[in-house]
Amino acid sequence: MTSISIIGTGKMGSAIADIAARAGTKIQIVRRQTGSGSSRERSDVEYARVGDDLTGDLVVLAVPYEAYPSILEHYRDRLGGKVVVDISNPIDFTTYDELLVPADSSTAVELAKELPLDTTVVKAFNVNLGDTLSAGTNGTTRTTVMFAGDDPEAKITLAALIEAGGLRAVDVGPLSRARELEAMGFLQIILAASAKTHYESGFTLLP
Repeated sequence: MTSISIIGTGKMGSAIADIAARAGTKIQIVRRQTGSGSSRERSDVEYARVGDDLTGDLVVLAVPYEAYPSILEHYRDRLGGKVVVDISNPIDFTTYDELLVPADSSTAVELAKELPLDTTVVKAFNVNLGDTLSAGTNGTTRTTVMFAGDDPEAKITLAALIEAGGLRAVDVGPLSRARELEAMGFLQIILAASAKTHYESGFTLLP
């Protein structure tokens, strides 16, 4: 059975834990200190503090992109052999005008450069908003999670978890496609911030 470690206790981390719980996956949530975070205390997970060992085969970085260097200080050398799921949207929130990675790259690609060679990085969940992940629907449509990665086995594992959690999983291609996913996430957040869409809905990919 796949197990998952979620680093971060915000809305997205909690929503991904909801998916994993519906899938019957063993869940570890890693937080900075006991009782921290905006999500409720759960009885169906094992809690740990940053720096503790990660028990999951999948490791979800459910923290802002700017927090990645701090997380890697604790875990870079301990992520070998694991599948790391990057959910970030690297937006400059001071201007809402640009991404914080080179135009020909992505956070997922940049992250992969920082990790041991036997670590697999998959981009996922960044085009989803937390409410649609927890509910499993976006409007009247089943929530779709698009993901990108280079390792077929890792993508099969992630897709199986997503589908078992009641959502639709769509493989958009190699990790280089993370750049397009981040552009979609950027646009979605900009539209919501300008009140042209709702933070509770987001884009829907029809079957």
